[in-house]
Formats: sequence, C-alpha cells, structure tokens
Amino acid sequence: MRKWASFPLKEGDVSRQAHADFPEQGIYEREAGRSGFFGPATHFHHRHAPTGWSDWQGPLRPRLFDFNALADVSTQSPWAVPLLLHNAHCKFRTWRLAEKMTRLARNADGDELLFIHEGSAELYCDYGHLTLRDGDYVVIPRSTMWRLEPLEPLFVVLIEATNDSYQLPEKGLVGNHAIFDPAMLDTPKIDAAFQAQYSEQTWQVEVKRHNQVSVITYPYNPLDAIGWHGDLAVMRINWRDIRPLMSHRYHLPPSAHTTFVAQRFVVCTFVPRPIESDPGALKVPFYHNNDDYDEVLFYHAGDFFSRDNIEKGMVTFHPAGFTHGPHPKAFLAGQEYRKKFTDEVAVMLDTRDALEVGEAALTTENPEYVNSWQVKG
Repeated sequence: MRKWASFPLKEGDVSRQAHADFPEQGIYEREAGRSGFFGPATHFHHRHAPTGWSDWQGPLRPRLFDFNALADVSTQSPWAVPLLLHNAHCKFRTWRLAEKMTRLARNADGDELLFIHEGSAELYCDYGHLTLRDGDYVVIPRSTMWRLEPLEPLFVVLIEATNDSYQLPEKGLVGNHAIFDPAMLDTPKIDAAFQAQYSEQTWQVEVKRHNQVSVITYPYNPLDAIGWHGDLAVMRINWRDIRPLMSHRYHLPPSAHTTFVAQRFVVCTFVPRPIESDPGALKVPFYHNNDDYDEVLFYHAGDFFSRDNIEKGMVTFHPAGFTHGPHPKAFLAGQEYRKKFTDEVAVMLDTRDALEVGEAALTTENPEYVNSWQVKG
C-alpha cells in the first residue's frame, strides 16, 4: 500500500515509539491505522480515554452476544443451525451436538473451520480418523465428506471461508517455525477405527451449496478410502500447541497472533502469555480505530483481561467505524502492574467486509454492553 508520507510526521508532545514511553500528560494512546495494523498509521496521545463516551445513539455500536443462550443450534446437521454473523465471504455459526451424526456433511460452498469449544469427539472424513478434544481447530477443505461421533457433548464454532480456502499466515522475520511449527499440524489416519466403519449399508450425504442442502444416497459408506497422498488434507491443531510471539518491551498488535488467513478475513488466537514487564511498555491492548475491519471475539476460556463481565461462550462484535479498546478497570490494572500473566483463550475473526448480524444472534444480545466503558462513580 502506498503511504501518505514517506517518513513519519509528528506534532506536539509525542512518544517516539508506538505503545511505549507515553508523554506524561497523554497516557491514552489511540492508533488510527489502515489495513488491519499493516498499513499507514498515526498514534495520538489523549488526555481522556478515547472510549469515554457518555451516550450512544444509532446502530453502529460495540455489541455483546451470549451464544450459550442460543436456541435451535442442537441439531444433527451443521447446515441446520442459523447464521449468526455473515457476509459474502464468511459465515460464523455455533453448533451443539450430543449424539453421533447419522449422515455425512459436505460443504461445497467453501472451506470449513471447526473450533471445538466444549466436548470431544471422533472425526471420520475422506482422509481418515482423528480424535478431537476441546481447543482443537480443524480445517476441512471444501467438499470433504465428514461426520462426528461425540464422546462428550459438543459446542462447536463453525467459520466458513465462502468460495475460498484457508492458508497459514506468512511469518516474515520470525521464520516458518514460529508460533507453531507446521509439523504440529495433525492429519487424519486410516487406522483401525477408520477401517472399522467401512460399511455396505446405506449412507446419505448432506451437501450444502449456495446455502441450499441436497441429499445424496449411497448403498455403502463412501468413507471407504484405503489410502491417499497429496498436499490437500484435513488439518488439526490445538490452541495449546500455539507458542505466542512476545516482547517484554512492546505490546504486539493482534495481527501477531494470526492463525489462519483467507482472502477477505483472518482468524487469530489469543492464548496465555506473560504481560509486558518494561516500565514504559503498554500492558493492555491499545485503543485503536476500527476503520477497515469488523472485529469479532469468541471467548473460549480464562479471564479476558481487557474486558469486564465476559464469560466463555460469549462473543463481542466491534464493527468498523469507531475507536475501541480496554475497559477502564483493565486499563488501570495494566497501568498499576496488577497482572503479570494472561490466562485468556479467545478466537478472533477480523473481516475486511461488513458482517450482518443474524436474527438468532440478536436474541442473545446484551444492549448495555455499549455502556461498559463508562467509568462508574
């Protein structure tokens, strides 16, 4: 991207390093940047918190949903659950499954990313068998046939890359083995468990294409591969296998935690890490303008240190168009060094195109979330 200026400009009382060594009178830093932390940016220093609004009218607002309270998500088919957040390039759903699937699923609209929020299961697919546990990401390439047999009731997040595919992010200066080594990616095995499910009995496949479902019937189980080779496969990695980038002197942007990328959105993972120890370094997420991307956070586990009253299974949605950042108590805790380590685990979805909120999601919204940045007397 072409920069507006060939070198950084400055005016007034500023810090020379972003996110560190703030001016004495400007403890609130705000980043106005483009292209999701990769483009031109300016850092402002303010006397007041950029999220210190006293009132908010209109539809553009930070939003909080409790997806634990969703109805109609306990189904046999992943294609029967409602869309919660979506655009032309991405679809976000949640799904609960307690009994084994009696039909195979196949997404002909794009790659599917499963995140196992709760429970465990056996996965059977074209490529073989995998045992899944909580915290697993599973990338299922477009048009792969698959099914799940829960070992414990499942709560699954589904993120579809519509008419697209998932890739691993470029890791640049830190090299290919940082964050997680590609050797950590697990693939399904044609093992005894997979071979045991070969069958000459009738099986059906639910194929989703253009959000319409067709059912194909076979007089046998089509998951009958005896082998495969190639560079396309179902892949699995657990958040516990992620080793986050860290700096004790600098608060890294969310982009440093990218796990998967598609053409019009990214999926990031926040995992436990030490908090910055340098006295001059910012220790909580910095206030930043939401100008090019809608931001979604699904809270999986732990105490999310930049938010109040957030529980696992909840989702925050910050659409493009306003400044957001840590809640007041979290900001003060960071300033006063109260916390030395984060124990949060969260999945972030950043989309280049505006997301629509589905009717099902609206039934779980907390309308008071927009006021949670207000300092209580």
